[in-house]
Amino acid sequence: MTLTQPPTATDRTHRLVPSPAGRIHLVEQGTGPLVLLVHGFPESWYSWRHQLPALAAAGYRAVAVDVRGYGRSSRPAEISAYRMLDLVEDSVSVVRALGEETAVVVGHDWGATVAAHAALVRPDVFRAVGLLSVPYTPPGGPRPSDVFAGMGGDEEFYVAYFQEPGRAEGEIEPDVRGWLAGFYAAFSGDTMPGPDAPDPHFAARGGRLRDRFPGGPLPGWLTGPDLDVYAGEFERTGLTGALNRYRNMDRDWEDLTPGYAGAPLTQPSLFVGGALDASTTWLADAIAAFPETLPGLRSSHILDGCGHWLQQERPEQVNRLLVDWLAGLPG
Repeated sequence: MTLTQPPTATDRTHRLVPSPAGRIHLVEQGTGPLVLLVHGFPESWYSWRHQLPALAAAGYRAVAVDVRGYGRSSRPAEISAYRMLDLVEDSVSVVRALGEETAVVVGHDWGATVAAHAALVRPDVFRAVGLLSVPYTPPGGPRPSDVFAGMGGDEEFYVAYFQEPGRAEGEIEPDVRGWLAGFYAAFSGDTMPGPDAPDPHFAARGGRLRDRFPGGPLPGWLTGPDLDVYAGEFERTGLTGALNRYRNMDRDWEDLTPGYAGAPLTQPSLFVGGALDASTTWLADAIAAFPETLPGLRSSHILDGCGHWLQQERPEQVNRLLVDWLAGLPG
């Protein structure tokens, strides 16, 4: 099913394709080998707006999806419908619906974790994997909820804060645009709080996450119209589908640990992180373990002065890294 294209993107095609969730909305541009782009929280296909034309120009069929729970994709009611294995099957269904047998998968934030597990569970489909911001950590280890509960001392880690259905929604949904602006600014290289400010990854007990978001201008990568795109989607859909991804981390641990504990990703891989991103600094041990966990790593880069939203903060640099890596993959 082909949807009407926005007037400012006449060379992009918006489509709905079937998936185990019901439907996945995707945006594609270009022809050639398939590159599947998977966004994170709280974003959409639009997070790849700079990569779609660059990959198309380089000779690839670039496809950015709205992950289950976001945008025009289906939003199942059950919390358990957002477990990792379901998102992997959504990714496979997109490849098949586009008439392809294999694809390169590239993800950012939660999308990086989806991409990694898609490559882990379905190596027959995903021949290479690119990870932006969040490094690969193999399944296993302690139960995630136990880890998050022990973080922060008297404060509450944002992942733990997101666990109770309705709680974060109650903070965000009365002012979606304002909340998103603050959340994006809190983790952008040019607007994040200084090292002496309270950490926006945590909330005071009984407080709100947004109490620690910076005020002031939007990040340099985010225009008012860009923010309107994100806010408009979440005002229409609500945040529950997006937040339900966080509410399945223990289920993922139960699903994946028995068969994949400690398993490496052996496909050709790429990692790009931001030097100012907590995903890079807190998970430095995961990056150091890449020789064992990503034995097919072809390219790894840390972008100086960059925060969490790196393909939007540094689009030209990320595009160049992606295209160079893709060009070196086996056919």
